[in-house]
Amino acid sequence: MKLEETITLENLKEKDFRNKINGSYAYDESALTHYLHNLGNGIADHYRPGALSAIRRYMEFKTGEEINASSTEKILRGLTHHQIEVPFPAPENPAFTFIDLFAGIGGFRMALQNLGGKCVFTSEWDKYSQLTYETNFGERPFGDITERATKDYIPDGFNVLCAGFPCQAFSIAGKRGGFEDTRGTLFFDVAEIIADKRPEAIFLENVKGLRNHDKGKTLATILNTLRDDLGYFVPEPKILNAKHFGVPQNRERIFIVGFANEADYERFAYPEGEKNIQPAIEDILEEQEVSVKYYLSNTYLDTLKKHRARHEGKGNGFGFEVIPNDGTANAVVCGGMGRERNLVEDHRISDYKPVTKIKGEVNREGIRKMTPREWARLQGFPDAFQIPVSDVQAYKQFGNSVAVPAIQATALQISRAIGVNHE
Repeated sequence: MKLEETITLENLKEKDFRNKINGSYAYDESALTHYLHNLGNGIADHYRPGALSAIRRYMEFKTGEEINASSTEKILRGLTHHQIEVPFPAPENPAFTFIDLFAGIGGFRMALQNLGGKCVFTSEWDKYSQLTYETNFGERPFGDITERATKDYIPDGFNVLCAGFPCQAFSIAGKRGGFEDTRGTLFFDVAEIIADKRPEAIFLENVKGLRNHDKGKTLATILNTLRDDLGYFVPEPKILNAKHFGVPQNRERIFIVGFANEADYERFAYPEGEKNIQPAIEDILEEQEVSVKYYLSNTYLDTLKKHRARHEGKGNGFGFEVIPNDGTANAVVCGGMGRERNLVEDHRISDYKPVTKIKGEVNREGIRKMTPREWARLQGFPDAFQIPVSDVQAYKQFGNSVAVPAIQATALQISRAIGVNHE
């Protein structure tokens, strides 16, 4: 059997090959997975050249010979029938389409796919987040959205642009605080894509502090850009709390929504959530005993207690916190005290022998960190969501992610506003 007849999508994920490719090569791999996920909807042709390039590069890597166009075409035709088995496949008959910028591990995608939406472009620069995203959705995200080569892969004609863009410091230099004043920030790249593609709706998410950043000038710049420079109809942004949407996490984030058409704007209303219902952290805890590695050492626990006492003596509230089973977790964040502010008391431990290097012994108070799976649940990710990375990366990824239920509730209102029928 010829080599070309044995090629599958998994071949192109070989470690040796991935270690060899870089730069524009990586775009080819992303284009291939995007091509396969968009067969039959007209967008696949947009990714076809990159898909063929990915196959050609792999074949040349394996054979050391130059590969002709007919061979790559034959392999691509074979891959069109390759079943991409992933935990969360895209809907076969989508109700609308969207793109996922600053995608992280796919919180936006999870939410909008649950509503029948199909993602037609994804961008995320972090390689570990790319791995988690591809593992769960079957597509390898394109890289840095600030690069022209990445933007050139964005197709036309999608309905909704989603972006949980990072809030870089803005320099408010101009008089209007509009489009030109966003240059040098990641929001400018989002605005540039909106201006070029003109989606029916935009859905942006950011930290609560964006509202008051630089005395409100940063948010004013963003809104002026969307409303005045880009001509979108944008209701006043709203801060939503994840705990009002079914997860026991006190996570407030600002949501910014906009519409190309005024009629859609008038039909939209932010969701309110269930403010009279208090989700409990016991609902998301592991069902079985967890590894001793998640339990704090008595030395470290004593250090945390002393640290908190010092701050309390100064009138500060900073320090670790053990969340009661009927309580609500603090916002999970990336790094710092993120895990120590969300400790739990769990006495289901049968072996106190450390499996990692610690100072002292494992504490006997049952105090442990939450597991990555518990953080996933705090963000509303289902248990079928796979975590293919280390704990360190997993905490970072879930801390940086969006709360899926809050995103989904808002996306439902957006999709209804632009005419999607969910009945």
